[in-house]
Amino acid sequence: MFDTYRNRWGLEPDGEPIVTHSSSLLPVRRGDERAMLKVAHSEEERRGAAVLAWWGGEGGQGAARVLAHAGDAVLMERAVGTASLVAMARSGEAGDDVASRILCAAVAPLHARGDRPVAGALVPLRRWFSELEPAAARHGGVLRQSAGAARDLLAQPRDVAVLHGDLHHGNVLDFGARGWLAIDPKGLLGERGFDFANIFCNPDLEVATAPGRLARQARVVAEVAGLERGRLLRWVLAYAGLSATWTLGNGDHPELALAVAELAAAELAKP
Repeated sequence: MFDTYRNRWGLEPDGEPIVTHSSSLLPVRRGDERAMLKVAHSEEERRGAAVLAWWGGEGGQGAARVLAHAGDAVLMERAVGTASLVAMARSGEAGDDVASRILCAAVAPLHARGDRPVAGALVPLRRWFSELEPAAARHGGVLRQSAGAARDLLAQPRDVAVLHGDLHHGNVLDFGARGWLAIDPKGLLGERGFDFANIFCNPDLEVATAPGRLARQARVVAEVAGLERGRLLRWVLAYAGLSATWTLGNGDHPELALAVAELAAAELAKP
């Protein structure tokens, strides 16, 4: 599957292929330039590649630069730095706060691009959340609170923009001199506050549920991203419920997502 695009764009393999259920990736070189060739296997990945090309096709800030895009394939610059937001978040509260600030800074120029040029290729948040209400009716518990929060937020969206849709510590990478840049967008359309909710469910259960972490991160993210803290917490509650819904649908136990939803609901209940 790589050969067609390797020949078209003059690429040489520079590492082992990486294959997931939704895409195949191959580290490559084009002359002296190190890049990543990604071939999509799903509509979600194709949509994400189109959004990444829109964001990074001209070397814009915030997202990996797209060097070529055709059919199911996208050729993008490769992260060359060695720093990791996952490791940063796991290093303690100070590192966790820095990682969240970096995530907010990376997505800010992407949100600033507006919502119109690729609107036809995007999934609106109302559709993205479509499975939450039925799951809440089946399972009850905190999912009912998540569904209620989502219902209210989606009814009156603010600051509508093209969204990354999967902003977390593994999707913003160290690109050396180019800084911290986003990869692998989902390509959604909706209120920009949604994009920050996944930060609270990452990078793992231990960090996400550490005592005081959610409240502290809510202050950090709200300040850096210019968001109302209460509304941000409602997005965290809504997103965590949606994440739990997807996990339940896959037959797994959504321990992390449910824990974050409970923490967000508890924080919202405080006077």
